[in-house]
Amino acid sequence: MEFDVVIVGAGPAGLSAACRLRQLALDTDTELSVCVLEKAAEIGGHTLAGTIFETRALDELFPDWQNLDSPVTCHVKRDETWLLKNATTARRVPSMLVPSSLDNKHNYIISLGDLCIWLAKQAEQLGVEIFTGFAANEFIFAEDNSVKGVITGDMGRDKNGEQKENFMPGMELIGKYTLVTEGSRGHLGKQLIEKYQLDKDADPQHYGLGIKELWQIDPNIHQPGLVIHSIGWPLAEHGATGGAFLYHVGKDQAYVGLITDLNYQNPYLSPFEEFQRLKLHPAVSRYLKGGKRLAYGARTVTKGGYNCLPKMVFPGGLLLGCDAGTLNVAKLKGTHTAMKTGMVGAEAVFSAMALTRYKANESTEQATDKATETSNSLEHFTLLYEASWVYQELYQSRNFAPITHRCNAMLGVTWFEQNILHKSLPFTLHDSKPDHSQLQKVTRSSAITYPKPDNILTFDRLSSVFLANIQHDADQPNHLKLTDPSIPMCTNLPRFAEPAQRYCPAAVYEIVTVDKEVKFQINAQNCIHCKACDIKDPSQNIVWTPPEGGSGPNYSGM
Repeated sequence: MEFDVVIVGAGPAGLSAACRLRQLALDTDTELSVCVLEKAAEIGGHTLAGTIFETRALDELFPDWQNLDSPVTCHVKRDETWLLKNATTARRVPSMLVPSSLDNKHNYIISLGDLCIWLAKQAEQLGVEIFTGFAANEFIFAEDNSVKGVITGDMGRDKNGEQKENFMPGMELIGKYTLVTEGSRGHLGKQLIEKYQLDKDADPQHYGLGIKELWQIDPNIHQPGLVIHSIGWPLAEHGATGGAFLYHVGKDQAYVGLITDLNYQNPYLSPFEEFQRLKLHPAVSRYLKGGKRLAYGARTVTKGGYNCLPKMVFPGGLLLGCDAGTLNVAKLKGTHTAMKTGMVGAEAVFSAMALTRYKANESTEQATDKATETSNSLEHFTLLYEASWVYQELYQSRNFAPITHRCNAMLGVTWFEQNILHKSLPFTLHDSKPDHSQLQKVTRSSAITYPKPDNILTFDRLSSVFLANIQHDADQPNHLKLTDPSIPMCTNLPRFAEPAQRYCPAAVYEIVTVDKEVKFQINAQNCIHCKACDIKDPSQNIVWTPPEGGSGPNYSGM
């Protein structure tokens, strides 16, 4: 199938790019075909984030969005930041000491999945074709080494790779341009960065693992629009950094979550168990007691910021949104920046295609040759991007991630920059150590004993995964690959106590004993596509690839 533009991923960046492309086409009466591929069975099925939403990009994309039955309705009414000092005490940080970037008075609490469902409807009304349940597995390259499309994964292969009765081969989607917008640690985006060395001038990318639950809480204590962020305990107790959130949305519901920076050092640390401990703190449990857990999910967050951004232009397309890492960690927000990069990318593609058509219409052979030379170039995207507010926003907050990785403090330099200077300091801090290289050996680490779940506020992994509504045919090839299968992962036991069994929030990786032999077991059917394993594995031997299209979690209202 051939299209003018192929977009991989129906998240905020991909859908915004699709909408903007079709808007430009309709405004100029230009024929332009756009398709969006989404590996989830439904739009929003794999979409997970906090989410506090800043509407700046949405205001530009759909100025009348408030009249279009959008899901952006829960306005932030109160904003609090807390320092959790230990398991029982907490202190509220005075608003005057909180960096101004964390002021949410004009923002909304939303379900990002619901926003993507709405954006997909707008895209389809504009003429975009959206294919759900199809995972883009690999690129198609032209003779000049540029990307000219993608191939979706085969459907209907058994665990040994053999064809079943319902076998359907993958299909080729050819595009003049390919926009890659898979979200954090995208499978194809990772390949692009390596193949074209897009990150050669950037710091190593950094990530956090966000774990989130949706709760039905007591209506007597529910406060729609209440936003609470916290730092400190429980992560600080083990030398890790990150932060927690509690957002009150409509229908007597609340989101609670913890983001653990994946540069932590203790191999015994479990982000999942740290999240369970968080819910026992009085500052959090007072809202959850008497409530009911409705949904569970986890997803990595690309949070290195400006210093870690790869080049977003590659031959034949663009790498956009969280696939590149455009989240503004100083604001704890990435949806508006992802949307804006998608929109800027759309404008760059549309202008490139317009130039190609103009040159092709010229009569001379020289002009035609020149049109061919420029038809696949998107270098002007960088100029458009650097002239946009999203670039300025990311540049101004470039020191936030390195500072918090050092001390988990949102005060000090960051507060001085934002609240006093109202601009960044004239120097740039860096964090040059990749997350996977940070783990200490067990001989230098303290073992951590976590309490058993009470099944009231705290739970185990398997009961949590059940609430992620996973759809996965067990009789399909294992999508979690070992780069070198001859290396038994359990050989890491003496050095790192095999951290995969702890950093995975879905009980995918286990160390089991079979016939007195210790083995590394992969329960791929539990995978909720968080990508933590692809990032944190100290040997970088685990590679996440897409399972059969439509597989994975189905997040509802998250």
